[in-house]
Amino acid sequence: MQQKTFQTTSRRLTSQNGPVAAMSQRTPCLWTRLPQSSRSPCDRYKHACCSHDGNVYVLGGRDNSGLRDFWRYSVVCNDWIELNCTSEAAPEELEEHSMVAHEGFLYVFGGILDSAYTKWRCPLWMFDIAKQKWVHCQGKTSPPQAQMPTNRKAHSAVVVGSAMLVYGGFVDMKGSSQDFWSLDLDTMAWSLLIGSQQGSLGPGPRHSHSAVANHSCMYLFGGLKGLREQRDLWKWNSTSHTWSSLKNKSGPSRLMGHSAVSYKDSMLVFGGGESQSSPKNGLWRYSFSTQSWGQVATLPGSNPPDKIHHCCAGLGPSYKSNTSSPGYSSELQQGLLGGKLRPFKNRCFPAPLTFLGSEGAIELETFSADRCYASQTLAQSSNLDHTTEGRTGSCLTFENKAFRTQWSPTQEEVLDEEDEEDEDMAQHMPDLLLVLGGRPCTRHSPISIWQMTLTDC
Repeated sequence: MQQKTFQTTSRRLTSQNGPVAAMSQRTPCLWTRLPQSSRSPCDRYKHACCSHDGNVYVLGGRDNSGLRDFWRYSVVCNDWIELNCTSEAAPEELEEHSMVAHEGFLYVFGGILDSAYTKWRCPLWMFDIAKQKWVHCQGKTSPPQAQMPTNRKAHSAVVVGSAMLVYGGFVDMKGSSQDFWSLDLDTMAWSLLIGSQQGSLGPGPRHSHSAVANHSCMYLFGGLKGLREQRDLWKWNSTSHTWSSLKNKSGPSRLMGHSAVSYKDSMLVFGGGESQSSPKNGLWRYSFSTQSWGQVATLPGSNPPDKIHHCCAGLGPSYKSNTSSPGYSSELQQGLLGGKLRPFKNRCFPAPLTFLGSEGAIELETFSADRCYASQTLAQSSNLDHTTEGRTGSCLTFENKAFRTQWSPTQEEVLDEEDEEDEDMAQHMPDLLLVLGGRPCTRHSPISIWQMTLTDC
């Protein structure tokens, strides 16, 4: 059998006014909104989300009141499943909490509505992903007399090695905290790395900031220091147990309520604002290797909405290198070389586009040697008949699958292979950045989800 190979080409076409302006050093990215069905969580803000194994989990938050619901979203199928959040081990209504994934479990911390009840209980919950249920922490947590953090909101939590690092947050009447805690996820024992009594080491009191992990380090950006917005960037080295301030001359402005993910050798920062009433839609990238900032360009007409107190989730092979699954990249390479492939076509179209090859169009595509792929999104953009023979069948693209609810093909979909296709497409998913919810939000509407396919941003 002839081995399939993948390559990427970029095509620059001319318009009536001459060549399209040259792109910047990095390729502009395309944002698209993913339409949601009625079987979806309502739009919200101050919620928590994280990605695991091709799915995104969303918990709690607010619309016009506190929410106590828990959902799993399959990006490949564009389907939501509501999970149980009413058991004895499940959390109550939460907002501005954190959620991280590690070795088959989700760890949720903080976010309880302030009450006397929260003074003696450590607000930590565990969700078993394989069993799809909440489990008690009893028997694994530290003894009652041991140190552990109290309830807080708008803190950050990341996983470095086998530890969950929790920084800052807003603690009832005390305001911004600079407490820095570590939870050993093997023994479930807490330890205080830096306390409020230890002076102004590191970022200092902080809430509504963002943090990401990269190898043995944590990077923290912006947020509120009391009532003042910040734009500083800090690095925590878990080996030397030291903070260092990083130069930040050309980066984002002062931000709070933004969101960040670690991508390849970089940190991506999206949205937020200098105040609750001034959300932004800028996407910034900080390179860990060059220690420099750059704003990610988007194609004209594809800008996402301004968002604050939203969530970002990263999906795709480039996100796996910084997690606890180091073998994923080698498995993926084996799949690309000898496994069953699903071609993925990644397009960047300045709006409007009437047909493929139209003047003024820029196309960036990834394709296989047999060039057999379907494209419902392309068909919509180009007014082509997506039911034409040869454009459906086993060569479904990722985008076809995600938008399959939007159209009804006339040819058979080979439904008995659907589960196999879902699993295969999730494994070979392109690098995506999802923005879920946030203010401003629409009442009584499904959660807002925007997707950006990352090329060379």
